[in-house]
Amino acid sequence: MKVPLEITYRDVEKNNEIDELIRRKAEKLEQVCGHLVSCRVAIEQPQKAQSRGRPYRVRIDMRVPPGHELVVSSDPNRGDMHQPLEAVVRQTFETARRQLQQLVDKQRGHVKQHPDQQVQALVHVIFPEQNYGFIQDPEGQEIYFHRNAVLNGDFEKLRVGMGVRYVAVMGEKGPQATTVQIEAYPERI
Repeated sequence: MKVPLEITYRDVEKNNEIDELIRRKAEKLEQVCGHLVSCRVAIEQPQKAQSRGRPYRVRIDMRVPPGHELVVSSDPNRGDMHQPLEAVVRQTFETARRQLQQLVDKQRGHVKQHPDQQVQALVHVIFPEQNYGFIQDPEGQEIYFHRNAVLNGDFEKLRVGMGVRYVAVMGEKGPQATTVQIEAYPERI
């Protein structure tokens, strides 16, 4: 890290074992993201006199170039009110690690593809004057669609070769798309 790790205690007595745990966890964050600029950790006990436990709040603030700030905070109003500070620190750092990994993956272009968001068919033929067209699935089957089935009013944007997702039902004359959504333009397919 370019900026040294910063640990702050608010209404909680400083604890060397917790400091060491935070240092180890921060090192693991640096293994996920080697260009982490800073990491600040704040530990507090917002309500000392509480009959149902003494919850801790842990907040981790990380800065990652080029200008990203990730903030993870445990919520003392959820979960076990009697959780020890060490457990809250571990859980909060695990959440921070997952969020940091997602950011790093996104920066590297390794974003997970979901099957329902991938191209399912290509626009095969469009008859704009008649307000309909056909898409073709990977098996070569043509599926009719009407202008009203195209989401977001994108019928005018459709071009032959565009990738689309669709939902179809069996109509009187064969399969008919009830929903068509643009997913990929021809130059990106």
